[in-house]
Amino acid sequence: MSGVPDLPTGPQAETRRSFLAALLAIGTSTVGALLAIPLARFTLDPLWRTTSRVLWSDVGAAGDFAALAVPMKVQITVEQRDGWRKVLSEKAVYVVKGQDDRPRILSAVCPHLGCSIGWNEKSNQFICPCHNGVFAADGALISGPPPRGMDELQTMVEDGRLKVRYEYFRQLVPTKEVLA
Repeated sequence: MSGVPDLPTGPQAETRRSFLAALLAIGTSTVGALLAIPLARFTLDPLWRTTSRVLWSDVGAAGDFAALAVPMKVQITVEQRDGWRKVLSEKAVYVVKGQDDRPRILSAVCPHLGCSIGWNEKSNQFICPCHNGVFAADGALISGPPPRGMDELQTMVEDGRLKVRYEYFRQLVPTKEVLA
């Protein structure tokens, strides 16, 4: 005899191998499932989230706009959330005095083809430089190819701060339609 012990053969060897194989399979499956849970959550998280709530951008102290005589151009920071991304962008808006002396905010994007509208102090009008669209100080269309007046944005005053909800609108249509 050599010094090597004899390995069991027969039914006892089969049950031991089967048990070890089953134990190995269960252990591997358990570890795989535990590792797959964070991956599945990471992948499916944007699908389970509701769309981001209405994001309001700060325009400034509400008192700063109480005595407006002419429209004031203000740069605001707009935050957009899309799944995992958070995008910050700068947008220009005009703060004008409304009929009830409360501030109104107009988009600086022309409803014709999306050019940036500027305020002309000499003529007291908004003028689009691309196709000579002319708008009154309150944003109403005076002349030119734009199909409607300047788009008004939703505003609110919270804790003494004027806030705006910036939205994008469909161009070349006579009615104001929000783009998703």
